[in-house]
Amino acid sequence: MSIEDDIAFFERVPTLGLIGRTALRIIAIGSESKYVHSGEVLFTAGDEADCGYVIQEGSFDLKPATEGGGPDTIAGPGTLLGELAMMTETVRPTSAVAREPSTVIRISRSLFLKMLEGYPDAARRLRDAMAVRADQWAREMENVRDHLVRGVDS
Repeated sequence: MSIEDDIAFFERVPTLGLIGRTALRIIAIGSESKYVHSGEVLFTAGDEADCGYVIQEGSFDLKPATEGGGPDTIAGPGTLLGELAMMTETVRPTSAVAREPSTVIRISRSLFLKMLEGYPDAARRLRDAMAVRADQWAREMENVRDHLVRGVDS
């Protein structure tokens, strides 16, 4: 794929699409494509994470770190795995295992942070979108808490 194809692909990824075409050019130039065989582990729950991966082709089973830690899910093309790892030190909350021959694009934390330094407008758009998501999560948690409290009081 050409750089322009990669940029067009990244524009369709929800988080990456926020940062704009010019900033995505830096990501497209500095990122790495990786082929993953069917059944191969891309990363393991609990591993330190230093990058995000965008699934370009294929799909992955995402398995939580522990039994009962949530349902297994399937992630396919256009999914960004490890969004938080591109911005801060963290560990993988799930394991990712290729369901079929797959291709991912690896975006290192150092590349992503350098891009944000060079494109402050992109950083602001990303920050604003994350603030909205954090607010939504907080409201959802309040709703769950209220539901649990009502259930205990009944």
